[in-house]
Amino acid sequence: MNLLQYLLLGGSGFRDVRTLVQDLEWDEASRTFEGLPYTLADLIAHLAVTQRASLDLASGRSESWPEDLPVWPVSALDEAQFRAHLIELELGLLQAQALAQDPSERAREILIDLAAHSAYHWGQVAVLRRLAGTLPDSAR
Repeated sequence: MNLLQYLLLGGSGFRDVRTLVQDLEWDEASRTFEGLPYTLADLIAHLAVTQRASLDLASGRSESWPEDLPVWPVSALDEAQFRAHLIELELGLLQAQALAQDPSERAREILIDLAAHSAYHWGQVAVLRRLAGTLPDSAR
């Protein structure tokens, strides 16, 4: 595994992203926190949508970022949408790993940006799970 592949999964300075969503259930994902404008489900949706757009760019399926892409949910998610975003994230991580194996210069730049952007939001996921008392022990 090269450094870029490692960073897309969390890297040494961050928690493994697969661990951060371990046992994440709808009741927790839809919980609101006073003073925060998003839920865990919203963060997962944001990560999934931005990951997909980035991977489309990195793979050449798209030439530019979609201008009208709603990167945050425009209305409350339901459990089925949340679960679909979790699956999309998992599949996207696999695709990102494959693209990062031997990326073009353009793909490398996009994947580095994706890793940095995602790290920020995965940190938010970790904090919310810690506040809820559900952060997996292996992610502490």
